[in-house]
Amino acid sequence: QVQLVESGGGLVQAGGSLTLSCAASGLTFSDNAMGWFRVAPGKDREFVASISRLGRTTYHADSVKGRFTISRDNAESTVALQMNSLNPEDTAVYYCAAKRGVVTDRLSDYMYWGQGTQVTVSS
Repeated sequence: QVQLVESGGGLVQAGGSLTLSCAASGLTFSDNAMGWFRVAPGKDREFVASISRLGRTTYHADSVKGRFTISRDNAESTVALQMNSLNPEDTAVYYCAAKRGVVTDRLSDYMYWGQGTQVTVSS
């Protein structure tokens, strides 16, 4: 059974930093591209960042480019999202997701999903 478990969410002041982690099990981690998505209050799920199987290619949404960085550690089967210069618009539930094969930025491509971790950014 595939399981993705996010951690690291919490409350942070605007301008602060936070790092999210996702631990994967039940899949061949290196066969999967990984992504982070988020759901802000009252909004649809949106792409945040994704990373290829070996970590050689990354994509970041324009809204987070230059502030967020996705990375992975295949030896530990984990993917991280380092978030800097946070603003209240980043407040959302953040989800880790996995898909087989080539990395994309399309949420419908991702087969496995975690249950999310809350990030709240205060003014």
